Amino acid sequence: MKIAIAADHAGFELKEQLKQAFPDIDWLDLGTHSNASVDYPQFGFAMGQAITEGQAAQGILICGSGIGISIAANRYPAVRAALCANATMARLSRQHNDANVLALGSRIIGLDLARDCVSAFLDTPFEGGRHQRRADMLDTRQG
Repeated sequence: MKIAIAADHAGFELKEQLKQAFPDIDWLDLGTHSNASVDYPQFGFAMGQAITEGQAAQGILICGSGIGISIAANRYPAVRAALCANATMARLSRQHNDANVLALGSRIIGLDLARDCVSAFLDTPFEGGRHQRRADMLDTRQG
């Protein structure tokens, strides 16, 4: 399974730790590759492009708060990036919203909680059913 992963400088260390924590995942690392200051939008955009082009079906984004990078990725219609601060949010983002990108805040959560979020996100399927209609609305931008 190929999973895209990207982070800005604030999320670089957590990105590297998550890659080591999940060695069985085929990671598509979209950067950044150091803790030198960079602009988070370029990595959210890289994720959006990777998902849109089918380079990966799912992804993980990390910046200091998780907010900015998720906003950048969500500019792409193919992306449903969900900012999660615990495993329950990560599980529900998959079950109910069919999220395909997990956003994490490296300054908000630590490695153990991030691992829990990633596991819940990757192990949880979309429930469909009553949630399918709502997910379809997101795709068509109809309210």
